[in-house]
Amino acid sequence: MNIQAPPSLLSLARTTAETHGLAPSIVCAIIEQESGWNTWAVRFEPEFERRYIHPAHPTAPSTEELCLAMSWGLMQVMGKTAREHGFSEHFLNALCDPQVGLSVGCAVFAAKFTKAGGELERALLLWNGGMNVDYPGEVIARIPHYI
Repeated sequence: MNIQAPPSLLSLARTTAETHGLAPSIVCAIIEQESGWNTWAVRFEPEFERRYIHPAHPTAPSTEELCLAMSWGLMQVMGKTAREHGFSEHFLNALCDPQVGLSVGCAVFAAKFTKAGGELERALLLWNGGMNVDYPGEVIARIPHYI
């Protein structure tokens, strides 16, 4: 299903992708897959919490710790990942601001793309945390919507 991107968000996504040296069609496909262009999309990722947050903090988590295991905004950037990439806003919900979330998301994906040696499928697996082996194909299938 092709989700209609709001023109202002589509333009911002394309510009931000280019600023980070990424193909705009890939970033737009990730956005469609992750949030359906909903700037307020937030999702708790229990497997991420079990794998990365709980081992470091086995007692009851704080709000910040729970928010680290949530994905935020258009690109569904994980809170912990944003912090690891220097995101310093006091509250992680700032990632729902399209300009902020896209900038952080594109910076993170650019780093994953570099780590993957420019291999798109591998970069998408890194972006998704390797949890869904079908994820790269699902995103790649959406790229033609944005070319």
